[in-house]
Amino acid sequence: MLAAVATDAAPIQFESLDRQAALVELFTSEGCSSCPPAEAWLSRLKEAPGLWSDFVPLAFHVDYWDYLGWRDKWASKTFSDRQRAYVQSWRSGGLYTPAFVLNGKEWLGWKGAPPAPGNKSGVLKATSEDGEHWQVTFVPASPGASPYEAHAALLACGLLSDVKAGENAGRRLQHDFTVLSLVEQPLVRKREGFQATFILAARQKRPEGRLALAVWATHTGQLESQQAVGGWIAEMEKAK
Repeated sequence: MLAAVATDAAPIQFESLDRQAALVELFTSEGCSSCPPAEAWLSRLKEAPGLWSDFVPLAFHVDYWDYLGWRDKWASKTFSDRQRAYVQSWRSGGLYTPAFVLNGKEWLGWKGAPPAPGNKSGVLKATSEDGEHWQVTFVPASPGASPYEAHAALLACGLLSDVKAGENAGRRLQHDFTVLSLVEQPLVRKREGFQATFILAARQKRPEGRLALAVWATHTGQLESQQAVGGWIAEMEKAK
């Protein structure tokens, strides 16, 4: 199901600064009793200065705790595999939640403000006429032949879940910056930088809440973000 945005609305455009924004990733699960405090901290970033320009937050729900008795409906094996790829690249211990990643590195001091790298990395821009079909342009600060990939995630804020089993049984959990769908496309060299196009579709039945988009560029085949940008797309109607 495609993200619902009014077709008569003005074109949407998100453009980064030339200095690098921090990509903040949380790997979480409704089946993990240690995750709600981390998600509460992430939720507070909705009101933090620098949202979308200095840092771009995402919450990936993993599925490897589902066997404990509660199936997290926002979870995906794809997201679990993303965390596994990080762990493999760090050559560190096993998977755990909550786990924060900051610009491709394990981040243990997440209770403070996300520190932006601050180095000049180039300008990343995402534009759309309808909120579904997007074009991404990346103009690196240092021109070169290195290939890039564009990554885009459709996010939802204000999701509520009444957990009836597992470690969080009896709790109502709120989720923000939850990744609903994730796409990757090669960035093709053009006359002015690198470009890609994509369509974002939500995996789930349309939720109640607010939609946002997160976009980041990486070197091809790598996980570490070179630049990131994002922004609010639309308020969602209550699911029917």
